[in-house]
Amino acid sequence: MSQRIIFAAVTLGGVALASCTNDTSMEADEAVAAAGNDTGYVAPRTPWGDPDLRGTWPIMHLISTPFQRPEEFGSRAELTEEEYAQTQERLDARNERYENEIDSNKMGMGHWAESSLRTEAARLTSLLVYPENGQFPELTERGQDLVGNFASSWSTEQSGGVFDSVADFDTWDRCVTRGMPSSMLPFNYNNGIQILQAPGHVIIRLEMIHEARVVPVDGRPGLSSSIQNWMGESRGYWEGDTLVVETTNFNGKVGQTNVGVPGSPRQDTPSTTNIRMTERFEPVSDDQINYSITVEDPEVLTSHWTVRYPMIRDAEYEFFEYACHEDNSAVRNFIETSRYERAQAADSGE
Repeated sequence: MSQRIIFAAVTLGGVALASCTNDTSMEADEAVAAAGNDTGYVAPRTPWGDPDLRGTWPIMHLISTPFQRPEEFGSRAELTEEEYAQTQERLDARNERYENEIDSNKMGMGHWAESSLRTEAARLTSLLVYPENGQFPELTERGQDLVGNFASSWSTEQSGGVFDSVADFDTWDRCVTRGMPSSMLPFNYNNGIQILQAPGHVIIRLEMIHEARVVPVDGRPGLSSSIQNWMGESRGYWEGDTLVVETTNFNGKVGQTNVGVPGSPRQDTPSTTNIRMTERFEPVSDDQINYSITVEDPEVLTSHWTVRYPMIRDAEYEFFEYACHEDNSAVRNFIETSRYERAQAADSGE
């Protein structure tokens, strides 16, 4: 999109590194997340000696990859050549709609999907790699009870179609945040991710809503668990050239996934203040980082889950202003329309 606003929600400080789990399935999943990355590649170093991950790593190539895996693929993580060609064809058609609007000088629905002409589709059947079937884990009974706490204009089923206050909208409706891990998942636009580094810190800068995740990597102690934020509090450390980021201290007010991510669960899945996320940024070449994120929240999830995908460097990618007007107009329009429709139904005796 050509207009975007800066909503600076910079998370400072962090939390103590979470202790290792004894869950054997978790250990196996971590092994899967790291598998296949031992290429012998050695990342360049910053002037102060850390592995150098600096650059712009947009994830536009993932917009044709569903969050959950279509059932026909079973446990297969990669597309065949024929399946990949079909996926690339769909991506090309999407780009063609965008470019046709440029040529005609008439903007339409084609511009809801940002052009990705410089990228190829990912060869993935889904972003989810664990559970092995690529399906989002079932919610616990407590998780099912909490679903109704995350109303959203993205899902009228979840809100019941009733919008009467700002509490009936999620944080993205109100341009506050996409939260985590949604902020690290692709969308139709604003897919820029930039990594900046300074001595003792890594900053993960996001184009969507212009948030900046500040990750200390200097071994400092964590903050009290009473300090909670929308994006949580992070601590990072290096395993060889791989940056590992562990994040806790979430405020529990943001769903874990968003229906804006193609193939995600229909509703925002609930989260609690006990949610924990572990990310790995593993450089495998000058132009690729293998990224994974594992999410644990036993109170609401019957299993942890893991997303994994390649991040591709694009030095030409530019961040534009994130002009989010939904909180200025859409929230009020939803409320007025909802109240009007309910009044009309009451007058007609429905």
